[in-house]
Amino acid sequence: MKTNLITREGFDKLQQELDFLWRTERPEVTRKVTWAASLGDRSENADYQYNKRRLREIDRRVRHIRKRLESVRIVDYSELQEGRVFFGAWVRLVDEETSLTFRIVGPDEIYERKDFVSIDAPIARACLKKETDDEVLVRTPVGEKTWYVDQIWYESDKA
Repeated sequence: MKTNLITREGFDKLQQELDFLWRTERPEVTRKVTWAASLGDRSENADYQYNKRRLREIDRRVRHIRKRLESVRIVDYSELQEGRVFFGAWVRLVDEETSLTFRIVGPDEIYERKDFVSIDAPIARACLKKETDDEVLVRTPVGEKTWYVDQIWYESDKA
């Protein structure tokens, strides 16, 4: 089950995607479908079939985004979070060989970003409420991995 939390930036990005799909892309694809339908035989019209399929994809994504925007709760930065790992934190973990840097965000925000980790991920859950130099024990399919919190920081929201 997805956690219904999102950062302010993530909410704004979803809202922008919804606006683009609904106000720009959907009307354009609808015009193409209308034009292709006016050409006659729809069963062999590739433009018609492709754009009808694209219209269904857009409608499905619009429904999904609207549903998510209604159910998510925006979590803004608070000064009380400083020094500990909470939702929206950037975290740098280190062990003997490697370091790992990521931001803990909602499940809707992780796509297209390699440095974002969902709050539902085991590594994010293990980091919650930790402070600098605390040990983080993460259970993985191959066993347990121990990391240490090297650095924690937050981006203050500009809203």
